[in-house]
Amino acid sequence: MKKAVVRIYMGLIFLFLYAPIITLIAFSFNKSKSRGQWGGFTLDWYAELFKDRLITEALYYTILIAVLATLISTIVGTISAIGIHYMRGFSKNLVLNINNLPVLNPDIVTGVALMTLFISAGMKLGFVTMLIAHVLFCIPYVILAVLPKLRQLNRHIAEAAMDLGATPGYALRKVILPEIRPGIVSGALMAFTLSIDDFVISFFTAGNEVSNLSILIYSMAKRGVKPSINALSTLMFVTVVILLLIINKKSEKGEELLL
Repeated sequence: MKKAVVRIYMGLIFLFLYAPIITLIAFSFNKSKSRGQWGGFTLDWYAELFKDRLITEALYYTILIAVLATLISTIVGTISAIGIHYMRGFSKNLVLNINNLPVLNPDIVTGVALMTLFISAGMKLGFVTMLIAHVLFCIPYVILAVLPKLRQLNRHIAEAAMDLGATPGYALRKVILPEIRPGIVSGALMAFTLSIDDFVISFFTAGNEVSNLSILIYSMAKRGVKPSINALSTLMFVTVVILLLIINKKSEKGEELLL
């Protein structure tokens, strides 16, 4: 009886979480433009999606900025996490608290602050400022994802490698990084998701020359969101699910090899 109640409870939670996504996917095949009435099955919106210049351009900038921000923030965040891990005392606590500030800070405060900083520095708002902003707010999340794996790492493993003749750089590449790889992958996925999902910070730092999907959809909301956006959201959701399945499969294989 208890197990049945738990299963029903979990089922209701997942239904509540995924019902909007299921509805969005269903209406991406809706022949009618109405979001409240089913007009029959169609794939027209998927064909229309790639004909819309504004959507394809926004998608291009969204993916480009997300990929670049993920690469940069993952590299910087991993190196920073390793440095923080080997710090001690008050300085370590101070740096950790500073790292947590962007995570706890409201996005609108971060967005306005970055916009003010860029304008004060004489930088024109556009692709570069938007990329810098995305990198800055992704780095703390990468650090928070990598640090737990570093805490699980044997502190003497790198020293043992260097005692056997490895250089510090070789020990980092061949000993430390492989051990903390799951944390690095988790941080990269989190950074990629946050970059694609962000609206507030992008809105304040993009200027008039660049627009990502979140900004485009916000501007469309005033006139009515096109059904092709449902098709795009469906494709992005399916892509993320496939990536997660691949990563989980590789993680399971890695665990089996260790066993």
